[in-house]
Amino acid sequence: MLALVCRECGKEYPTQDIHVCELCFGPLEVKYDYAAIKQVMTREKVASGPHSLWRYIDLLPVEGTNFIGLHAGFTPLVHAKNLGAFLGLDNLYIKNDCVNHPTLSFKDRVVAIALTRARELGFETVACASTGNLANSVSAHAASAGMKCYVFIPGDLEAAKVLGNLIYRPNVVEIEGNYDDVNRLCSEIAGERHWAFVNINIRPYYAEGSK
Repeated sequence: MLALVCRECGKEYPTQDIHVCELCFGPLEVKYDYAAIKQVMTREKVASGPHSLWRYIDLLPVEGTNFIGLHAGFTPLVHAKNLGAFLGLDNLYIKNDCVNHPTLSFKDRVVAIALTRARELGFETVACASTGNLANSVSAHAASAGMKCYVFIPGDLEAAKVLGNLIYRPNVVEIEGNYDDVNRLCSEIAGERHWAFVNINIRPYYAEGSK
């Protein structure tokens, strides 16, 4: 990683726990040194890597190898023959991310990256605003890594979505209001406490897990 760069105005920032440009409030994205990556990344290296997203380590925003979430990613492509025939496509494949580890959601990929980077930045507590899948994944990965975890949810969230969290023993905080209210509160807390909110102050790294 070279820097975080504003998508709107191009201002660069250090690769820390920041996510918004102080000049134009644009979102920050990870900037890579592609010349250096080209020197070390080969097709053979990728093919011989683990059957997880970590085989693409050279293109991910982490600095070490102390990974959280060892088995996320590398989900299969499924040949959608019938849908392909309907659309007139012979080779239509659909990415099946519902077999991700450990919570069967594509969120496992983004959370694995976010928590790995959060630990590199010295965070011991992770958190998120969520209405379901993200809370499950953050709770599971935090439990695996031995990190403290807080999940903030709307107070009227269905019980079935909350129960999945509880097996990982996070601190669940119900907020009176909708998801926007929850997210607004989390943004305030992120500015006051040394907590890694995966979809707020760690968002630039979190977003890279969606690649």
